[in-house]
Amino acid sequence: MPSTRQMLAAAMLLIALRPDAPAHAQSAGSAGVPVTVVSPVREDVPVLARAIGTVQAFQSVVVRARVDGTLDKVLFTEGQQVRTGDLLAQLDPRPYQAALDQAIAKRAANAALLANARSELVRYTDLAQSQAASRQRLELQRANVAQAEANVQGDAASISAAELNLSFTGITAPLEGRVGLRQIDPGNYIRAADPASTGIVTITQIHPVAAIYTLPQDTLPQLQQAMRQGKLQVLAYSGDDRTKLSEGELLTIDSAIDASTGTIKLKAMFANGDDNLWPGQFVNLRTRLETRRDALTLPSAAVQRGPEGLYVFVVKPDNTAALQPIEVGQDDGHVAVIAKGLSGGERVVLAGQSRLSVGASVVATESKPAS
Repeated sequence: MPSTRQMLAAAMLLIALRPDAPAHAQSAGSAGVPVTVVSPVREDVPVLARAIGTVQAFQSVVVRARVDGTLDKVLFTEGQQVRTGDLLAQLDPRPYQAALDQAIAKRAANAALLANARSELVRYTDLAQSQAASRQRLELQRANVAQAEANVQGDAASISAAELNLSFTGITAPLEGRVGLRQIDPGNYIRAADPASTGIVTITQIHPVAAIYTLPQDTLPQLQQAMRQGKLQVLAYSGDDRTKLSEGELLTIDSAIDASTGTIKLKAMFANGDDNLWPGQFVNLRTRLETRRDALTLPSAAVQRGPEGLYVFVVKPDNTAALQPIEVGQDDGHVAVIAKGLSGGERVVLAGQSRLSVGASVVATESKPAS
């Protein structure tokens, strides 16, 4: 059992502490939840259709030999930028030069025969007029002349074919672009008709470059309406959707909707002068459909989602929190366009919502306006 002295000391301690207890309780009750608030602002906001796309070469060609032969020289450097008509490789031209010389010689021989046949035709024509030669012999000579003329024409065609084959021994760039890695080394024998051939090199055009992506079919009417007003801007962003890589324009929409996915394919074009886009690269694409003028905006972080829909916390003049349901017209993850629920004069909680409840006291710190 405690002694009388111990009981008296405890009673005095309680009396000493009692005047301070209401003050502490008063202080704890008046402390508010610290939050950061922002005011909605009105500004012009672009309406963007977002998608993930793949960069593709605007044109791509596998350079192959068009005639058989031994690869004598490779005249390009891997990764080099080439122009249309630049000489890339050289096959051994000697067999084709010999074939051309042979065709030229044959034409010369047949031209001589043609000249002789024509002179004979003149002689038989004179003899037939004096009836020294039969009519049948004259017609036969005319046939000989026609045959000789056909032989000369055939020789001319053979010469053209031989010249063409000889020109094919010099392999040139069919388009302007960047050459890739060499697929075959000098000294190898190339067969033009070999189905297993990978070609000599691939040329890809990346100035400009294309991007292929898909959007839901529901956006098609809005896309078509926007395209009637002019070219649509397309922005390419990095994989983290933060760094802008390039600006381009929508080139075309595919002619059919993919029935299996309910999406429509689109193709955009970028000048790509700084080589930020590369074939095969995955990028985030934003197609600007229109611009909403004087739209009421908030940072996306202020918008909350509850069982009954979207809402924000607003701070009332008495520094207490209230829940305000809203409707959002567009939210790109950074800026939300408020379609209904706010007028623009409210103080909206941007940070600290997790500790709030309706009617709670708050200590508000102003943040920068939405942008």
